[in-house]
Amino acid sequence: MGTPGFAVGVLSKLVEEKVNVVGVITAPDRPAGRGRKLNTSAVKDYAVSQGLTVLQPTNLKNEDFLKELESLNANLQIVVAFRMLPKVVWQMPEYGTFNLHASLLPEYRGAAPINWAIINQEEKSGVTTFFIDEKIDTGAILLSAEIPIEERETAGTLHDKLMGLGSKLVLDTVQLIENNAVTTHIQKDAKDLKEAPKLHPENTRIDWSQPVEKIDALVRGLSPYPVAWTKIKNEEDIYKVKIYVSDFEVVNHDEAIGSIVTSKKTIKIAVENGYLIIKVLQFPGKRKMDAASFLNGFTFAKNAKAL
Repeated sequence: MGTPGFAVGVLSKLVEEKVNVVGVITAPDRPAGRGRKLNTSAVKDYAVSQGLTVLQPTNLKNEDFLKELESLNANLQIVVAFRMLPKVVWQMPEYGTFNLHASLLPEYRGAAPINWAIINQEEKSGVTTFFIDEKIDTGAILLSAEIPIEERETAGTLHDKLMGLGSKLVLDTVQLIENNAVTTHIQKDAKDLKEAPKLHPENTRIDWSQPVEKIDALVRGLSPYPVAWTKIKNEEDIYKVKIYVSDFEVVNHDEAIGSIVTSKKTIKIAVENGYLIIKVLQFPGKRKMDAASFLNGFTFAKNAKAL
């Protein structure tokens, strides 16, 4: 059970290793774009290419779906980046249902663990498999594996590393269950556990009062998706601007916070302890471009400011 590309990596590993995948459950096709063409999930595309049975329920409690699911006669269900399952679904198979989560549980429960690990400047991340229960990401842990977060890691690069690591962990978990060699441990709860809430416009906007290292981590943690953003005032115009790639320098200066300093090829935004260097950005209605290319066709006023 899964939807995005992250889940495809796991499914393909199971198929390659000749695990008997009797069915794939993924999101329904959805209209997207100007032409409202039906968009299929990455998992469906892969499953169809492998000739696998695909179910696309809109309601996981629907009687017809539950009958179809039961008819697959699966003895184990694996969930990777899907949605919360009703008890009637996760209790169905003989050996239960386990989930792969892209963090070292119990840290970073929630929808966006890869992003938040980088945003919070963690030194390590990892993947965990656990049996699903009534709550979100709280079930008994089966296996986990960790990797270091590199200095200039982005959400995109960490995503790909964890997909590979997670694919192996899922296979190891399946083999443990198959060999009746499972030992689990209960997740410990604590007040100071870090969470990974869903990303939305409010928590992806850059706060220029923050230290430059923290702003740079936000940009990396949201790249390539959903992307950090800011408002830029240039004369009387205000633009909503996406920032895909940045760097930074820690330095003393006399510029006001949010001031934009440019040369022929560089764009820098002043913060209290230095400058965020904008490498790749996108103005509304424009394509994504590097700073030098953007400055070929755009001029910032002297009083231009990031808000």
